[in-house]
Amino acid sequence: MSAAGIQLDQKQIEQLWAFHSFLRERNRELNMTRIHNFENIVLKHFVDCMLVARLVDLPSPLIDIGSGPGFPGIPLKIVRPDIRLVLAEGRARRAAFLEEAVRLLDFDDVEVYGHKVGIANNPAKDLAVSFEGAITRALEEIPGTLRRVLPLIEPEGRVLLMKGPDCGDELEEAARMGADAYRLEEDIPYTLPGSDHRRRLCVFVKIGEKLASRYEAAAVSHDGPVKEITSETNPTFRSLLSLHTARGIRKAGQAVIAGARPVAEVIEAEPELCRAWITPLPGRSVCEELAAAAPPSAAPPSLRWLRLSAPLFKKLDISGTRSPLLLTGLPPREEWSDKAWPAGCTLFVPFQDPENVGAVIRTAAAFGISSLVLLREAANPFLPRSQRAAGSALFRIPMFRGPSIEDLDVTGAPLIVLSQEGQEMGSFDFPSAFGLLAGMEGPGLPADLRKPERNRKILSIPMEPGAESLNAATATAIGLYCWRQQQEQS
Repeated sequence: MSAAGIQLDQKQIEQLWAFHSFLRERNRELNMTRIHNFENIVLKHFVDCMLVARLVDLPSPLIDIGSGPGFPGIPLKIVRPDIRLVLAEGRARRAAFLEEAVRLLDFDDVEVYGHKVGIANNPAKDLAVSFEGAITRALEEIPGTLRRVLPLIEPEGRVLLMKGPDCGDELEEAARMGADAYRLEEDIPYTLPGSDHRRRLCVFVKIGEKLASRYEAAAVSHDGPVKEITSETNPTFRSLLSLHTARGIRKAGQAVIAGARPVAEVIEAEPELCRAWITPLPGRSVCEELAAAAPPSAAPPSLRWLRLSAPLFKKLDISGTRSPLLLTGLPPREEWSDKAWPAGCTLFVPFQDPENVGAVIRTAAAFGISSLVLLREAANPFLPRSQRAAGSALFRIPMFRGPSIEDLDVTGAPLIVLSQEGQEMGSFDFPSAFGLLAGMEGPGLPADLRKPERNRKILSIPMEPGAESLNAATATAIGLYCWRQQQEQS
């Protein structure tokens, strides 16, 4: 505590120890924190929360939204006993825990509000106070919190957001959404004392009552067809749901792209492949902004807008992105030919794990390969797990259909095979055009491909003696890195 500049009197120390003991005792039952080491609890929970009182002047009354086991509200109340505090927690068992903690610590001016705080459930009607400030710790993205607390905060009141170091995109989105409602007053980066754990405290001041939807202009200008879907038996929804399987993707020649960045990049790079924009219908369980999110202006004007009921949207958004989805056609994929070899690396991919396929596609795009050949064993790259790993790289690399790895016969250019046996990769001179192949997960390489021949080189990656083989996608990434490094040095 002293290393962080936090000075506590005897009563505060006793309160902190009592809370720590109570948390440890009840955590076995309620699973409120995964941190069990004493030093880590002190640093990552108590010190992290109490530091806020040193970084800014705490507003009062203050509401801690999504308090969970009492973070940051209880440590802040211990270090600043003068503030009036409301601990808001929608989960009944955790709210009951907070009630017990407040009695145990003999706090004055602390209330537990055992309900979810949100626009559809505005606690200002139920609480006896209005608030000069709100605070959250790792609750959700910044725009969501600003929208959630807007009705609760007095004019010129402040919203304190305890975040990780990489929240720049959230701040930019908050600036676009809340320019007429909030002003960013402070953005304070800090590091927990004696560690490399970086944090960021963002403080917004309320200046108005109106939030802008980031898609408001696009929603007004959307001219394409809009269809609402509320039934699981709807043929369009059943067709969308089938795109979670390789068979469904092949049959429809379509895929669902998830994630805000991949969706935006695909719309910009391949607008002719875009088929439909998918969002939820407005509802209490869905952010109103997402529900109103019309296709961006870069999308084709005729793009369909499919608005699904919240439960249906959740079933389709299996990656949990909570952002609009995009239905696209698939880029053309021709049969690979051994007769035409572009300069650089042609990568052969036999991986059966969709995440490995996606990861290697992203890596291949980063290192600038010439083409990628999906062998017959490979998982479909547009499966959700693969697509999530690959992002928009799925649309940036020329991809071809290849034979089974058992039938792979490369004669038109050297084939470099990654194996635990063979020449050390660091001493190898890559040719100007070549194929690169790593084995499948588990089975590895067919016996014939592990034998060096005139047109085939076997390369190995040095590892510690006795170590297991590398993950197939990782081994491929190392091979591509060595090739690219050699290219840049030549």
